[in-house]
Amino acid sequence: MTSTTPSPRLEKITPGNFEAATGIRVRPDQEHAVSPVMQSLAEAYVHPEGVAWPRLIVDGDRPVGFLMAFFDIDWYEDGSVLRSGLWRLNIAAEEQGRGYGRFAVESVAAEIRRRGGEQLYVTWHPGANGPENFYLGLGFRPNGETSEGETVGVLDLER
Repeated sequence: MTSTTPSPRLEKITPGNFEAATGIRVRPDQEHAVSPVMQSLAEAYVHPEGVAWPRLIVDGDRPVGFLMAFFDIDWYEDGSVLRSGLWRLNIAAEEQGRGYGRFAVESVAAEIRRRGGEQLYVTWHPGANGPENFYLGLGFRPNGETSEGETVGVLDLER
C-alpha cells in the first residue's frame, strides 16, 4: 500500500482562486497577529509591480493557507537598505500543525535565493498566541529592530 504525503504547492492569485484565498481564516486568537488575506491582496495591488508576491497555498484541491512575500523593498525609505522576506502568512485554522507554515517559509526562501538574496526577513507580534516560537524554531533570529511594534527576525539563507 502506498502512503500519500501532503503535496503542497503555491498558486498565483487569479479570478479562479480569489474566493478560496480570501476565505482563509486563522484561529480567532491569532487574528490580532496577522492581517486578513483581503487586506494583503489590497496592499499587493497598490505596491509597485514585483514588490509584493501573494500566493495561495494549496494541498491537492484544498486551499490551506496564504502567503505574501516582498522583494527588495526600501526598508528605511531612504534607499540605504533593501530587504526581502515574508510579509504575511495565514494558515487556515483547521490546517495548522501540518507543516504548511514551514512549507511557506521554505518556498519564500527558495524564491529569494533564486533572485540572488541571502537573507529572509519577517516580523511578528510578540506575546501570547503570536508566531514567535514558530519562527525561532525555523532558525530566525531577532536582529534587535522593531517595525511598527513588531519584532524583526532574519534567517540567513544557504546558497
